[in-house]
Amino acid sequence: MIRIILVLLTFQIAISPLTAQQNITLEDIWKNYSFTPKRIPGFTFQKDGRHYTRLVGNQVMQYDLVTGEETKTLLDATALEGKSGFSGKINSYSFSKDESKMLLTTDEEAIYRRSRKANYYVWDGEKLTQLFDGGKQMYATFDPKGKKVAFVFDNNLYVKNLKNGKLTQVTTDGKYNEIINGATDWVYEEEFGFAQGFAWSPDGKNIAYYRFDESEVKEFIMTNYKGGLYPEYVRFKYPKVGEKNSEVSIHIYNVKKKKSVMVNVGAEKDQYIPRIKWTKDPKKLCVYRLNRHQNHIELLMADAKKGTTSLLFDRKNKWYIEDGTFDNLYFLKNGNFVWTSEESGFNHIYLYDENGKQLKQLTQGDWEVDHFYGVDEENKKVYFQAAKESPMQREIYSASLSGKKPKMLTKEEGWNSAQFSSTFDFYVNTFSTINTPPTYKVYDRRGKLIRVIEDNKDLLASKKAYKASDAEFFQFTTNENVSLNGYMIKPPNFSKKKKYPVFMYQYGGPGSQQVVDSWRGQNYWWFQMLAEQGYVIAVVDNRGTGGRGEEFKKMTYQQLGHYETIDQIAAAKYLGGLKYTDPNRIGIFGWSYGGYMSTNCLLKGNDVFKAAIAVAPVTNWKWYDTIYTERFMRTEKENPNGYFDNSPVNFADRLKGNYFLAHGMGDDNVHFQHTAEMANALINANKQFVNYAYPNRNHGIYGGNTRLHLYQAMTDFLEEHLMNDESPVGGDSKRP
Repeated sequence: MIRIILVLLTFQIAISPLTAQQNITLEDIWKNYSFTPKRIPGFTFQKDGRHYTRLVGNQVMQYDLVTGEETKTLLDATALEGKSGFSGKINSYSFSKDESKMLLTTDEEAIYRRSRKANYYVWDGEKLTQLFDGGKQMYATFDPKGKKVAFVFDNNLYVKNLKNGKLTQVTTDGKYNEIINGATDWVYEEEFGFAQGFAWSPDGKNIAYYRFDESEVKEFIMTNYKGGLYPEYVRFKYPKVGEKNSEVSIHIYNVKKKKSVMVNVGAEKDQYIPRIKWTKDPKKLCVYRLNRHQNHIELLMADAKKGTTSLLFDRKNKWYIEDGTFDNLYFLKNGNFVWTSEESGFNHIYLYDENGKQLKQLTQGDWEVDHFYGVDEENKKVYFQAAKESPMQREIYSASLSGKKPKMLTKEEGWNSAQFSSTFDFYVNTFSTINTPPTYKVYDRRGKLIRVIEDNKDLLASKKAYKASDAEFFQFTTNENVSLNGYMIKPPNFSKKKKYPVFMYQYGGPGSQQVVDSWRGQNYWWFQMLAEQGYVIAVVDNRGTGGRGEEFKKMTYQQLGHYETIDQIAAAKYLGGLKYTDPNRIGIFGWSYGGYMSTNCLLKGNDVFKAAIAVAPVTNWKWYDTIYTERFMRTEKENPNGYFDNSPVNFADRLKGNYFLAHGMGDDNVHFQHTAEMANALINANKQFVNYAYPNRNHGIYGGNTRLHLYQAMTDFLEEHLMNDESPVGGDSKRP
């Protein structure tokens, strides 16, 4: 998926309040990480609903959520060093359902965005046992009784009996770049958001698993440069628009009989299975079936013994089914289920009976349920996050399964998100605004404050000491009568009598939002640094973005980039028309989908934009993957004009301003191919531009000094071509 790039930070930095104003530097932001808020990692709640555990160093510690006190050391991994070949260092851990055992991972190795492989060990409180000694494994998972562990190795699924140590190989046909069992292929991992491709039944008697036949999917090759005589070539299967996908089948393995049955998902091979989910009945598996156009979803109920299926429920959409609803399915003990959908024009929660008949719409109105947290069956409540008060804010709610009016649990206006304990007795609320860093507080189920975990007061004090300018929200209406939301950061000591250059940032992709009342991360500080230097920073959410209903979001269907570009150009004209801005000095920046947008804006708005920065951009939709692109654009064969008219590589000859283009050469997501082809088109059109290639770096372009290097280059580019160049916009592009 084309995504907003977030900084990956695995450490916390204490920030001391400053006593005098200082200037923000790139080293502060991207080397010393001086403005990183203290973050609270995700909670591993225990089954009692009150305690949680954390990995602290090499120790698994238990804490009381209510008091915050450390209650027990559950494991000291250092003390186990050398046993069964264990290194004494843990990357992560998980519990069996009864919490009597732990699975420990060590020597973890990242593959793609979500996929990992590692060495696994089982700890039963007394004895440490290596799970498998044949090589690193993937996705090791306890069965519900904690007596067996399933895992993937070399594209095959295995089961180990922990009592007698017996290892059973469930599948034998796994082969690199051909057959995958128990895991997902690249495009499912990236676009459907999961990598583990198997699940235990509730009684532990069966395992449902995916099988991918990717033998006819075409390979993509990346080149890494690591100092050897020859570069390293990385080959993986990547289905591009209109090309063949993997053939996907679902199988159910009976652990006792050691036999599998194939689930009947129909005769159509060119389709998707975006999720499988066991019901409360261990004999029934729910299988999602989605057509390739992704506008018709069916929930099939599979018999675990026979593999036969019946249709439980289906929905069609004139645009596409929103993939964010896939995880919002919850089966109740009585066979009824809860599901979210956009059938009313806004995403809401519905209750259905065991035959797929709608019983109640649990939430309704011209607002969106943004995140579904789950169902508390004992108290007959559902919990969720919603944009009820404003598209730019989020609140936490509970609603009754009886259909009563939802109750707001949060009181602060801004951005609220929650993580509930296993019993729903407590939740940790993360709250921030665009000008206030995150706070973490514990509440009970009624919304009563229990305690404050972290308030980031030091960072707030630092913000004041640096005299960082508050972001200000604004709205304007385009000449197409579309109301758009934005925010602006003005320079310190701002004067309406001056003429400031404008630097715009956007992402703009389907369902995304940048103009929200929440803490904006590291880019916020770069924008503050630029504001110190005399730029007006502006961010506007165009049509196609989220929080405002299905019509606003999906109107870009089959025309990705068209309306978004029109809106960003309109935003630039609005901003350039303000008394304190210079219309001849407007620049725009974006990463990934945002880089695609900034490129389109510079080319199609060449009489408006003076400069553009594009990092890791898509430059032609035909080079991107099947699932994401076809969801919004269908195939190039079906929609040739949509592809041609909205791919910037076709309009390189329109470049008049200054263009900065950067890409990671190890980007498995938006391939370096996009930038290479864009560069080629610009060269053929005899257009000058600035180009940075980052060897071995992926879509995030990070590691060591990489981010510092990139942001220094972008800052220097802006200083030369936006801050210090007051020539009229629309002239020939400058030579770097």
